[in-house]
This record gives sequence, C-alpha cells and structure tokens, in this order.
Amino acid sequence: MSDTYVPMISSGIAGPLGAVHLPRLWQKVSLEAVGKLASGYPAVGKGFDAMTLAALGLEEQAVKDYIKQNKPTYPEFEAWVKKNAKSLNRDAIEKHNSAVRGYNADDETRKGILSACGISDDTSAPKDAVNLNNLEDWYEFHQQVLK
Repeated sequence: MSDTYVPMISSGIAGPLGAVHLPRLWQKVSLEAVGKLASGYPAVGKGFDAMTLAALGLEEQAVKDYIKQNKPTYPEFEAWVKKNAKSLNRDAIEKHNSAVRGYNADDETRKGILSACGISDDTSAPKDAVNLNNLEDWYEFHQQVLK
C-alpha cells in the first residue's frame, strides 16, 4: 500500500458543527502535517478549502499550525474551531453549505474528470464540484492504491 493517501472524505460531508467540507479540510491538512497527503492534493487549496476558512473566519496558518502541533481527532479539531472561528453561526454555516453544494465546476475541469473516469459528458453527468471531486478522488484512489 502507498505511503501517501488520497483524501476520501467528500466535500459534501459535515461533522457535528454542520459545516460541509470541514472534515475533508481536517483530513487533508492532517495528512500533509505527517507527510502522507497524496501528490496533487493541496492541504489548503483555493476552492472549497478557502471558502470554508473564509466562511468560518479561520486563519489558514493557524489551522495548519494547530493540526501539525496537536494531531487532533476530528472532534478535537471541531472543538478548536468553536473556540477560534470568527463567524461560527447558523447563518454563516447555511450560506457556506449552499455555496459548496451549489458550486459547478468549469467545463474544462468537468470534462477532464469525466474523461479520466470513462463517463460520457452528457446531460446525466454531474456538473457540481462536490460530485466531480468525489469521482476524481475515487479514480485517484484506484490508480494509486488498487492498480
């Protein structure tokens, strides 16, 4: 098995706080902190990662530092988020969740992921970034671990 891991928590998953993508962000940063994040995956990217940090009012470096120094479980990370988020309220979370769930990938990204996965780019193909990211993760997991 590989020494690195493809993050397998979907951006559409929320933990007890209710913020989607936060568990995936924790997993990616945690994997990077111990040198085990698969190549091609940023610990904190410009898409859903940045959206999540901004929505909750969290500083990227503070998140990375906390995770690297403490190696928290997910519930421990959420407890830290509760103490450190500047905009942790139901409205901010709902707005964030809607933005993540409603975000569609650009045509080039969609076509690339669908093509790699052997899926026709027709009217039944997913356009939303959450499902496209899932497909991409599953494909990369297959390529890196199962093949």
